[in-house]
Amino acid sequence: MSAIYDLRMAIEKKIQNDGLDAAKTKGMIALKAGKLLSLISPNTPDDTASITKLRNAAREVLGVSL
Repeated sequence: MSAIYDLRMAIEKKIQNDGLDAAKTKGMIALKAGKLLSLISPNTPDDTASITKLRNAAREVLGVSL
């Protein structure tokens, strides 16, 4: 698996554990990161810039550092 996929799974787990609206929250993260979570698969190659954008978006929307 790739690091970006692991990050996707951590984001989805946080959304579920916090009882947030999944579609709305994932949409907000996608808009800020420029990448749809649903398009990140275990085979998605790691890209440092994409990982950084996704981490920053998750921190901004979820309020946690992943």
